Formats: sequence, structure tokens, C-alpha cells
Amino acid sequence: MGLFDGLKRQLRSVIEWHNPAANALFEQWTDNGDEIKNASTLIVEPGQGCIFVYQGKVQAVFESEGSYNLKTDNIPFWTTVTKVMQFFESEYKANIYFYRKTTILDQKWGTTSMIKYLDPSYKFPVGLRAFGNYSYRIHEAANFFVNVVGGQNTFTTDDLRKVIVARLSQPLTDFLATSHYGYVDIDANREEIAAGVQEKLVAVFEELGFTITDFRIEGTDFDEDTLKRINRIADMTAEAQAAQQVGLDYSRVQQLEAMREAARNEGGGAGMGMGLGAGISFGQNIAQAFQNNPQAPQQTADDTEAKLEKLKKMYDAQLITAEEYAAKKQQLLNSF
Repeated sequence: MGLFDGLKRQLRSVIEWHNPAANALFEQWTDNGDEIKNASTLIVEPGQGCIFVYQGKVQAVFESEGSYNLKTDNIPFWTTVTKVMQFFESEYKANIYFYRKTTILDQKWGTTSMIKYLDPSYKFPVGLRAFGNYSYRIHEAANFFVNVVGGQNTFTTDDLRKVIVARLSQPLTDFLATSHYGYVDIDANREEIAAGVQEKLVAVFEELGFTITDFRIEGTDFDEDTLKRINRIADMTAEAQAAQQVGLDYSRVQQLEAMREAARNEGGGAGMGMGLGAGISFGQNIAQAFQNNPQAPQQTADDTEAKLEKLKKMYDAQLITAEEYAAKKQQLLNSF
């Protein structure tokens, strides 16, 4: 049985890539260990390519679909006769590697670590994570085979994803550092950032024999320290704008808020007394702020209405309490 199996293997002459796995990118043709004979015919299907390696060297790359006749030093039957004592194994080794020539679409990526860069607007370090998808295709199969596959029997899209993701962080960091996109600009300019990063990635991966045909950023996420800083800036900005609406200096508002907070933190009867004193002092300070405002004109009906509106905005922004709002409101009405 073994002798006839060996003879059968020597007679096979058609080589093709049948039903490759969905994630197969490169795969060596083995067909149960058959040697490639001089009369063999190679069939390359649409969307496939093929590399012919003979005696350890890439001899040919077949990039177009069709059938090809292969020439080696293995002559059918003659090899069979002369190699019986060597179990039908010839010293003339030829290998076929099939690969996908089509564009591989919608591959997922995500940064493996936090990307750090200096925010150009706020001047503090930002920690960013990003994720998205990309597409690619092999455009120099021999180069890709030598530099990436490295003679492995199989090489999958998952294997290449590791290569790509491992090289993503540096181009993304470099682009963010030189593009002057701050925290508030990232989401609004994801397409521009993706295009810039893709340009850098193409330059990196073309040397390996494949090219990125599409690169997209689907979402971003910032570290906790960055979010705390941004939220603090947003709160302070809102408070400053509210203070401006009622004609107060923001530093003055902060001072008044500190006084009120001190009163809240006291306990017992003494705390009640301090709270009452702080409330009175707070109201007096607000009145003084309005009275000492150098830009305030002589009191008129329009002035009173404008100040009442500003006072209401200050109350809505929770810069003053309901009692303080009522007291100051009554004071303005009485002055009118």
C-alpha cells in the first residue's frame, strides 16, 4: 500500500488553493507532503497570488489569475524510480505559498497603551486611547513574504493585526504632537487626524510589502486625570461667566464662596452663629460689590431691571443661596 501511495503522489500535477480559511493571509501548499514535479500545473484563482520558492529562494511571484506550468529538476517517474530507497523524497525542494491579493477590509484596531501628549491649549499632559478600523492589501508579495511571513507555514490576518497595532502608537503620538489639536478638537477632527495618521502608517508599512488603504478613528477615550482637569476648567469657566453677568470679579466670588463654605462646615450653636454672620457678611459683600463697581451708572429703572436679571443668573448658577438672592433682590427693589 505504501509503494502505491508513493507512486500516486508522484503522479499528481495540479496545484491550487482550495477553500482557504477566512482569516488566512499566507499559506503554504502541502497537499499531504506531495513534491512538486516538472509537469505540475499551478492554478491561481481570482483574488489570489502565489509565490514559488525553489531551493530556498523566491523564484517567481504569480500575481494574475490563470494556470502556469512549473519547471523543476523533479521529473515524474524518473524521481520515483531513483528515489525508491529514499521513500520517494527528492533533494530538490520547491515550495508554493498562496496569499490573498484582495483588500482585507474592516480590521479592528485599538491603542494598547495610553498615548501621552501636551495639550496645545491648556498646556498640560493629556492621556488618550483610541480605536477604529482599517483596511490593507499586499502590494509586494515577495517583500512581505521575506520581511513579515518569514517562511511560516501559515500567516493569518490576526498575526498581521499584531504587527500593525504594535506600530500604531508612535505615528498617532507624533501626529497629535505636531498637529496642535487640543482636547476639545479631537472628536471634531477625527477624519483629519485619521488621514494624517494613515499617511504616516503608509510610509512605515510599505517597506514591509503591504499598504494601508483605509484608516478610521471610531472613538476616543481620555484618562481620569485629563477628565478631572477638563471638568475643573469647565466649572471655573462657567463660574467666571456667571460672575461677569452680575458685574462681579471672579476672584471676589471665590472669596465669598470660601466664606460661605467655612460657615457650612462649622457645627453646633457656634456654627449657627458663624453661618448667620457669614450670610450677613456675604450679603454685605455683594451689595458692596455692586456699589463699588466703577462701571455702574446712576441707578435707573433700566439699571435695576438689568441687575435683577443678573442677580437671577447668579442664583441659577448656584453662586448664591435662595436667602441671599431674596435679600439682594429686595434691596434692589427698595433702592428703586
